[in-house]
Amino acid sequence: MAIALVTLTTLAAGAAGCARSAPPSPLISASTTMVTAWQVPQDPLTDPTLTDPRLSEPIKWGYRIFVDTPREAPRFTGGKVSCSNCHLNAGQRERALPIVGVVGMFPEYNNRAARLISLGDRVVDCFLRSENATEHLAPASGEGAEPAPPARDALPSTGSKEVLAVTAYLSWLSRGYAIGSNPSWRGRNSIASDKLIPVDKLDPQSGEALYTERCTSCHGADGQGVQIGDKKAGPLWGPDSWNDGAGAARVYTLAGIVRYAMPYLSPGSLTDEEAQQVAAFINSKPRPRYPFKERDYPGSKIPVDAVYYSAELRLRHFNPSTR
Repeated sequence: MAIALVTLTTLAAGAAGCARSAPPSPLISASTTMVTAWQVPQDPLTDPTLTDPRLSEPIKWGYRIFVDTPREAPRFTGGKVSCSNCHLNAGQRERALPIVGVVGMFPEYNNRAARLISLGDRVVDCFLRSENATEHLAPASGEGAEPAPPARDALPSTGSKEVLAVTAYLSWLSRGYAIGSNPSWRGRNSIASDKLIPVDKLDPQSGEALYTERCTSCHGADGQGVQIGDKKAGPLWGPDSWNDGAGAARVYTLAGIVRYAMPYLSPGSLTDEEAQQVAAFINSKPRPRYPFKERDYPGSKIPVDAVYYSAELRLRHFNPSTR
């Protein structure tokens, strides 16, 4: 599988160097309809050109992991969230964290890790945080302590077969796109800095009222998702949701997702302020603990909207001499 992935990446890079410019946008429109809301423009399971099993099998499994993570990658999933719960239409909807064409931007600098990360590193981080893979670790021995060192293969690594499969799917979605150039649709799900409301000015109770009015038809009053046919929204809080070290556990990050990708069939109908109030409400709720937050943002301040990081940890980052 690793050899196949290297081959796929090499082919994608070569194609990017000599291919004509990619289409303006291969994505489902952010202004979706009942029909397009469930479409997947590029589906490897139905692609007749994927004839070499050394490439096709990891790509197809990566796609299946992406759209049904708990079932397809249970050893690295601690809850009931799938990748496609945030990256809508299998990562192929505009302004909903699309991942088409992004492979050529890696390695890239990651502020939370304070270093360059590879695409594999990024996938591992998603498993650890958004999929709450750390749920499978033995509990810590004391308050605030990290768990005991994990047994071999207890946590995902860049060589894990599930990580390689997801990376293969992402690479397949990036074939023909330029190396070192962000696709125009990347990074368009964030709220403008001049529209951000200070976190201490946000009101979770106002967010709850908006949530009750606009979100419960899909996510339910308990935030655990409503079954609608064969579809079910991912849990927004509680033990089956993402953990408190995930990107969506940051208020402004989640607000950007809410602002441009939600509600599912009428995205963009909430204002900047409303999206932030809803995000503040969701991130006032309990969720699984990420046990390695101490390692995040080394040498820099913890972002103000990372509300699950303790005051003690913030102080230690602000004044390293207290460590």
